[in-house]
Amino acid sequence: MRRVSVLLIGVAVVSVTLLGQTPSASLDRRAAQPQSFGTTYSSKRMADGNQWTTQNLNVNTAQSYCYEDAELNCGQYGRLYTWDAAWLGCQSLGDGWRLPTDDQWRRMAKHYGGLLEDSADGAKAAYRALVIGGTSGFSAMLGGSRGSDGRYDRLEAHGFYWTASDNGSTSAPFYNFGKGGQALSRHGQGLKQMAVSVRCVRE
Repeated sequence: MRRVSVLLIGVAVVSVTLLGQTPSASLDRRAAQPQSFGTTYSSKRMADGNQWTTQNLNVNTAQSYCYEDAELNCGQYGRLYTWDAAWLGCQSLGDGWRLPTDDQWRRMAKHYGGLLEDSADGAKAAYRALVIGGTSGFSAMLGGSRGSDGRYDRLEAHGFYWTASDNGSTSAPFYNFGKGGQALSRHGQGLKQMAVSVRCVRE
């Protein structure tokens, strides 16, 4: 079993299990890792003060999908969720976990350099810090998307993430890690029936 060490801000180093591998108990009893259906997800208290999961959600709910319907992709990138399914997926972790709001995403990104529209470097610092392999330990993945027409697209080019905020019955904001521009941006009008990646948060 392979393990990695994650440094929690103001907390001890904990040993956690990577996505798709055998779960193990956290060594830090003050910040127990979220679990769903026997799978343990790593999490970290980020610079904004909130506890975020540091793996893409991989809970099999209605209206969630593996990229190109391949289980191997779920193991590597997590599942892709419609907006309604994303809410249910985070709630399934229990213990106060939920889908992060638009404001929580924005505030978290600001601590690492800011978004495309409000940073001096075109959101490159935030992208580099928050993407997998970055200094923050957040490890955003470029899991692509599934359109409302069922078409899969942009694997390893973009990592899209839902927010809990919405604009009504049909659309909601989402965040985009774009590999080509090496930037983190916000999009205000994501169709709720498209399916993208999910991270969960608790205070």
